[in-house]
Amino acid sequence: MRRIVLVSGTSNKSLSLKISEFLDVPLVDPQIRQFANGEIYCEIEKNVRGADVFIVQTTSSPVNDNLMELLIMIDALKRASADSITAVVPHYGYSRQDRKASPRTPISAKLVSDLITVAGASRVVTMDLHAGQIQGFFNIPFDNIYASPVFLKYIKENIDLSNLTLVSPDAGGVERVRWYAKRLEKDIAMIDKRRTGPNVAKAMNIVGDVDGKDVIIVDDMIDTAGTLVEAAKTLRTHGAKKIYAFATHGVFSNPAAERIDACVEMEAVIITDTIPLTPELKKVSKIKVLSTAEILSKAIHRTFNHDSVSSLFE
Repeated sequence: MRRIVLVSGTSNKSLSLKISEFLDVPLVDPQIRQFANGEIYCEIEKNVRGADVFIVQTTSSPVNDNLMELLIMIDALKRASADSITAVVPHYGYSRQDRKASPRTPISAKLVSDLITVAGASRVVTMDLHAGQIQGFFNIPFDNIYASPVFLKYIKENIDLSNLTLVSPDAGGVERVRWYAKRLEKDIAMIDKRRTGPNVAKAMNIVGDVDGKDVIIVDDMIDTAGTLVEAAKTLRTHGAKKIYAFATHGVFSNPAAERIDACVEMEAVIITDTIPLTPELKKVSKIKVLSTAEILSKAIHRTFNHDSVSSLFE
């Protein structure tokens, strides 16, 4: 008889607990500790022989520790004779390094995919992958699921739709914004920006009409929030009224908290719980967190039952 086992890493325990409640499956909490020299040790204290195991581990900061922890848990489960091992990685670290942007640079997203595969994962489930082509880096089944139903529900229930325009922060995000615009029956606009270095971008022009409109900026992640704040200021100078920002992954590297808190142009920044907030970020009243536990648990349940995952987003 097939059975499901849910294992939690240390990177996002609160999300793992919520998923456990939705699935009504006990959460296995492996013994994970670091030796004095930083080496990670893992012991699975439950029999997983023949089980379909799902590991919930987001590879957020500290990225390298959490990635190594994921790999070690996969190896431990493989050696414990688990029948299948699905790595549920709400935020896929290194996803921005998906191509050679200049000579003599790595494609680290591919390296991470190789590590996960060689460690023994049977399948990977992640959310709002930064670059869709990363799915092609894997030779095992890969499910990229979306936070869009969570955001769409919040928008319909909490934001006035009568005078709304959806905004993409760059050309690459237009398709994402178009998905929302189609379902909300609203217009879209795009910010034409120039990037001058890593984590540095200068918003230049607005393509589309935002004058007198309430706007929602939709992105997949917010890192230092420099681009986001610059975008909000540019939108305001072009006549936008209320400005909201939605992003799946709140990476929020310093000085993101300070920038968001000081940005008078933005009403709120709405993110999901794929990455846990630090105590400092929890104090920023403009940041609101929506849970992805229900949609992740549905994806896990459908994967276990060999049902369609894509039908969740049709």
